[in-house]
Amino acid sequence: MSAEKRLKALGIELPQLSAPVANYVNAVRSGRLLFLSGKGPSAVDGLRPQGKVGREFTLEQGYRFARSTGLALLAVMQAELGSLDRVSRVVKVLGMVNAEPDFHDQPKVINGCSDLFVEVFGNAGRHARSAVGMGSLPNGIPVEIEAIVEVAPVAAKKKRRR
Repeated sequence: MSAEKRLKALGIELPQLSAPVANYVNAVRSGRLLFLSGKGPSAVDGLRPQGKVGREFTLEQGYRFARSTGLALLAVMQAELGSLDRVSRVVKVLGMVNAEPDFHDQPKVINGCSDLFVEVFGNAGRHARSAVGMGSLPNGIPVEIEAIVEVAPVAAKKKRRR
């Protein structure tokens, strides 16, 4: 099943693409690789979540923030490529968790994004990954995630014989 069909079957609606908050772009393509800038969780009631996992937020909330961030990354992929079906592989994910110093479950938090990618892309969504704790993140967000995906080559159009 294609990634776009999986999204529909799972009832997943992608968020509206957010503009970068500084002097950068959402993604850069180099050859068959698409490098996605770090994104944070979606705003709730117009406010982005702010705080540390292990203090203001639980592990379960952190997981949901990572999943929300994964949805934002999917929206970037779709906008850049025209369709998620153009993604042939999720190559690498870097997940950063704004956490208390004694919080040690960063991988469980970032699973929110990783699990989403496997749901949408199947085996091609399995990726190399780093999940690290940070003392702070921009605007106090609890999670920031960036990714690298491989883009499928465009199929050559067959020439019509006359």
